Amino acid sequence: MVTCVNDAMFPDTGKAVVTLLRRLGVDVEFPEAQTCCSQPMVNTGYLDEAVPVVRTWVQAFAGYDAVVTPSGSCAGTCRHQHGLVAERSGDPALVQAVAETGPRVHELSEFLVDVLGVTDVGAYFPHQVTYHPTCHSLRLLGVGDRPRQLLEAVRGLRLVELPEATQCCGFGGTFAMKNADTSVAMGADKARHVRETNAEVLVAGDNSCLMHIGGMLSRQQAGVRVMHLAEILAATEPDETQPVTLPDVARGKGVTT
Repeated sequence: MVTCVNDAMFPDTGKAVVTLLRRLGVDVEFPEAQTCCSQPMVNTGYLDEAVPVVRTWVQAFAGYDAVVTPSGSCAGTCRHQHGLVAERSGDPALVQAVAETGPRVHELSEFLVDVLGVTDVGAYFPHQVTYHPTCHSLRLLGVGDRPRQLLEAVRGLRLVELPEATQCCGFGGTFAMKNADTSVAMGADKARHVRETNAEVLVAGDNSCLMHIGGMLSRQQAGVRVMHLAEILAATEPDETQPVTLPDVARGKGVTT
């Protein structure tokens, strides 16, 4: 499940997931019928409007052994909030479909560590990195230290602690639109803590949060890039004759090293 944000704005993250999973021997399919998971509607209180979206979602992902997504917030929606929407619909068939598909949804780090049983995915990323645990992955899913386990096993990567790591970055989906001043203030705190680490790269499991923090870091000319966890885990040791380009989630110019 690529998610709306990645499909529309950060397709390299979706490609990185496919590359990584296939490298680990997983048979990956991309259902082209997939659409939004319904998170924006559910989080804003539009449960009735979310019913046809959830119905489309469960139809697209029916029958798979696992649904893997590079987003803690979308995984949390599918696993914990689709049930609320289904009950609201009064449709027993939708309730049953959600009960079958929901438990099969995994945020990427959960799938790698818990289902595949791997932490060393063969990645190589010779940079100093700090990690931001996004709210939904931390609180709704409880992914714990799984992303850190994966990062610590990446060859060449130097992981540094992010001060006040568990504080929200301020994005919060529609929250950032409706409460812009508060969102910006929270994001400024997060960006300041990122700069304090002297990291070259900020990594997280949700591009929505990285877009928010990355935009601030870019405007501050902080010299810190942001990357999704999947893109780091998909990276391998390059041909010595070829440069490595670090993408920026805010889509400024990459840095060649």
